[in-house]
Amino acid sequence: MDSPIFELPTPPGPHHEETAQSVREDLAAAYRLIAHFGMTDTVYTHLSARLPGPGNRFLVNPYGLLFEEITASSLVEVDANGEPAQETRWPVNPAGFVIHSALHMGRPDAHCVMHTHTLAGMTVAAQQGGLLPLNQISMEFLDQVALHDYEGVADDDNLSERDRLVRDLGPSRHCMILRTHGLLTVGATVAEAFYWMYYLEQACRIQVSAQSTGAPLSIPSEAVQRRTMAQFTHGPDHGWLVWQALRRKMDREQPDYRL
Repeated sequence: MDSPIFELPTPPGPHHEETAQSVREDLAAAYRLIAHFGMTDTVYTHLSARLPGPGNRFLVNPYGLLFEEITASSLVEVDANGEPAQETRWPVNPAGFVIHSALHMGRPDAHCVMHTHTLAGMTVAAQQGGLLPLNQISMEFLDQVALHDYEGVADDDNLSERDRLVRDLGPSRHCMILRTHGLLTVGATVAEAFYWMYYLEQACRIQVSAQSTGAPLSIPSEAVQRRTMAQFTHGPDHGWLVWQALRRKMDREQPDYRL
């Protein structure tokens, strides 16, 4: 019997104009992918995205659902304070939205904010040296990773921390290590924020793995680090091609994320 012929997918076209439904589907896919790649903390941590149109309207996960259970329609629309702006059967955790709201409001380009508590991310967040340039993946993050000192659990009792989060991230960086806490990325799209989070996580995993061997670490010269960083191209559609491939994966394996 002849083997089935694998048909290559159609190459993706130019980035489409976002609608409320397309943002819902992108964010739901991101939740599923975070679960798929082992980057969850049960029902804790959040990914959020700004809805297109006037006003400050955002999507966030209903509190209590595992990331693998998130669908486009289950995402809850909230205001800048994390309060639900639609009817929902599940609670929303406004305190969990404090970090997200600070960056959404303080960085106009931060349409998507992702925050994780992974083992590798929290391990690097516990180290004085932060992210080390141990691999070419790590070197893309040169000048991209901000550091924010721990101030306790982020909640409405310390709203002044919002200003410091925005200050520490700065006007153009896409990544932040929250000391004693975890990782955070922002992007103009879900695709861009996910790209940064996936590869920041990989860089942290490489670092923890290399450190665990006990062997001396090999760190390239500053000149090589700068040259390597410059070889990565960043633009308004950064991560979009990768994102199309990941969306196809979700369409094949977990198509119910679109519901």
